[in-house]
Amino acid sequence: MEKLDEKLLNWASILDEGTRRQALTTSRLPFIHPHVALMPDAHLGKGATVGSVIPTDRALIPAAVGVDIGCGMIAVRTQFGADALRGRDLSVLRVAIERSVPLSAGAANRALSATAAPRVAELEATEPERAAFRESLAPRWRMALGSLGSGNHFIEVSLDEEDRVWLFLHSGSRGPGNKLAVHHIAVAKQRARREGLDLPDADLAHLVEGTPEFEAYVSDLRWAQHFALLNREEMMDRVAACLAGFLDEPVREQERINCHHNYTVVEEHYGRRVWLSRKGAIDASAGRAGLIPGSMGTASYVVVGKGNRESLNSSPHGAGREFSRTAARKRFTREQLREAMRGIEYRDTDAFLDEIPAAYKDVDVVMADAADLVEVRHTLHQVVNVKGD
Repeated sequence: MEKLDEKLLNWASILDEGTRRQALTTSRLPFIHPHVALMPDAHLGKGATVGSVIPTDRALIPAAVGVDIGCGMIAVRTQFGADALRGRDLSVLRVAIERSVPLSAGAANRALSATAAPRVAELEATEPERAAFRESLAPRWRMALGSLGSGNHFIEVSLDEEDRVWLFLHSGSRGPGNKLAVHHIAVAKQRARREGLDLPDADLAHLVEGTPEFEAYVSDLRWAQHFALLNREEMMDRVAACLAGFLDEPVREQERINCHHNYTVVEEHYGRRVWLSRKGAIDASAGRAGLIPGSMGTASYVVVGKGNRESLNSSPHGAGREFSRTAARKRFTREQLREAMRGIEYRDTDAFLDEIPAAYKDVDVVMADAADLVEVRHTLHQVVNVKGD
């Protein structure tokens, strides 16, 4: 760990100057307590750094949570071993998953599935005082439940160090969460302009606890975080059903882990109750199971937290980008992507060029930097990868 400033602690050995400056700006806001913690995968974000843990006293910065509220991971360890997959055409399984789960930006279900219906009912009963507003902003939110999205969101079938089969996926609150986040970021900016606040970055506009705007944001935030969690549960049920159909045997789950890495919760740190925003970080409290994905073509990790106090009980959420999407498309080729994905069943398309592993930090370096934050329980290597355009 490196102390960059009185209120900025850093675990990233790979840290560019722009990211350092952005994190310093956030850490110097007057309501930060006790400090901002930069995770090993930290990189430049909108307003606040991706891969940062931001504790705020009686205030919240909507852009510091981000627009993909509740984004995170879910993993299931099955009873199957690698022998169950050996000799089979894994493209059949990939296509089955692609047909079962709506992929890509804006994709949604055509009808409510039997497993999605009770989850929708649960969401309808969550934070009911804001239901009418959410309905007006995202009237088709029900059809988004069980959809993946695009970008770095993925579904994978992986093998661990003992050749056991895992199902692993990454997604969040999709369009409904995005629309809610964009609305509240705008509200925070309007408040800053109205009150003449001199902010170092407009995206650091905050809402103050006890105000109607703050309460509205927290209500929608909690709903979107729950949507994201149930969205992952719904997709995982469908992926498990695809695997069962592929192997002609029901999936018996040995373990299931579901964790956010873009979210806010109330926690106590250094003697004070704070709103803790993990923007690209997971809860690594002592004994807590978590998931840290690499990029497509590299390892992912099942971990358990060590409860590091200085990191605010947090750890990285993935490899973290080293090149922007635009820069990656200019720098890398389709042949390089194919080489990186050798031995993995995936949809061979230019659409994924900006997701090439070389566009991300070396996940092995990230995990080495996180050695005092988490303990690795399992290392996963994918054999099937599913992504949206």
